[in-house]
Amino acid sequence: MNGLFPDEPKNQHTNDKGYILPRTERNIQPLDGENSNPAVELIRRKINSIYGAEPDARQEAEEAEETPKRSKHQEFMYHLSTSGKSLAEIQSAWHQYYIKLDDNEKREVWHEFYAANARTPSPHTHLIQQRSAMTRPHASAAEHVLPKGTAKEHPNLELGEPSVGQIVVNEIAAPAQPKEDRRSKEAIHKQIIKRVRSNSAAQIKAKQHLQSLAFGLGLGAIVIVVFLFSFFNEVIIAPFIQPGANAEATPIILSQSSIAPSSTPQVIIPKINVQIPTIYGVSTNEDDIEDNLEDGVVHYSSTSVPGQAGNAAFFGHSSNNIFNPGKYKFAFVLLHTLVPGDIFYLTYNGKVYTYKVFQKEIVEPTDTWVLNPVQGHPDTATLITCDPPGTSLHRLVVWGDQIDPSPTTNTSAPVQAQVASAPKQLADNGPSLWDRLWQWTKHL
Repeated sequence: MNGLFPDEPKNQHTNDKGYILPRTERNIQPLDGENSNPAVELIRRKINSIYGAEPDARQEAEEAEETPKRSKHQEFMYHLSTSGKSLAEIQSAWHQYYIKLDDNEKREVWHEFYAANARTPSPHTHLIQQRSAMTRPHASAAEHVLPKGTAKEHPNLELGEPSVGQIVVNEIAAPAQPKEDRRSKEAIHKQIIKRVRSNSAAQIKAKQHLQSLAFGLGLGAIVIVVFLFSFFNEVIIAPFIQPGANAEATPIILSQSSIAPSSTPQVIIPKINVQIPTIYGVSTNEDDIEDNLEDGVVHYSSTSVPGQAGNAAFFGHSSNNIFNPGKYKFAFVLLHTLVPGDIFYLTYNGKVYTYKVFQKEIVEPTDTWVLNPVQGHPDTATLITCDPPGTSLHRLVVWGDQIDPSPTTNTSAPVQAQVASAPKQLADNGPSLWDRLWQWTKHL
């Protein structure tokens, strides 16, 4: 059959080549006897150079027949893109077409799109890409070719509608493939090593920051603990203090022979393991009392002494800062455990005086009336300390009646001297470390 005249009968032309002229290698030559003309020769040479490398027409026809046919989706988009419509109209028409497809046909569209990516784009493809980029100024041409996260990464997932730019590009020609990495293996290796070292250095730096933070917090906590202990150790230590371990095993017997008097006056309280020297003859000045409390329990000089009628009052520390001087900072820390009926002893002038607790009370520091004689109890001894231990907020007072020797042998106390030397406030535990620092800064 003739390619140009398909309806012509087959038997009219025996030459299967039809009207396609065979190609020859002969050049156009001048007629016989024609004189050579330089201009004509020049034209002949130009014609020969133009058509000298022209491909064979039959070969071109065969190659055209071998070109794969478009699918119905590609055919639809081809006619749509060459219809002369605006890009907005093309997008709208493609959208209407795509939404009517079933899932399998939609997958076909995407498979055709990915298959077309293996081909090299033509100039028309670049033109379509430029048009798509102009309609979406914030999107690059690569976004129209293959959006990130599409089925190329997950081919089994159902996809959304491809853009018109994608389909048009696929119909005319495939998008440009990514540029080949032309770096040498050595350069890639160096870059990988550099990134690994950079990540490792960042991790080490973060670890060092955490270690520095932990060290700083730990050191700060230690400083705070040391600071608090320095200023408030009397409160922290007081519950664990036993006043002394050198008290003699003294049986509670109502007789002077139960305890041998010592050369130094003492207060002895068997229940709380106390046997501490008592200091007499101290003025009621606060500073004098504080100084003498470093050596034991202080007797209030405005009160009676053992063996005299009236009330003999004694003050001892319940708790004091361990950085303050003195070895009797916790003399009466357990005084609050005494209850009515308990026994304590006072040694004075070679005699032992026994007292039996009948009352205890917490009062204010200004309640100096506790130093006075107690109505109904003519011969008493009073033990006083700060309460709660480690503070100077209140005073704990314990009264005891003299039961041995008999109070009838006591002498009278000089009342005039007692009234003249009466203190205005009961003694306290002494200045804390904070008070000492505050007083020191005031003198600067």
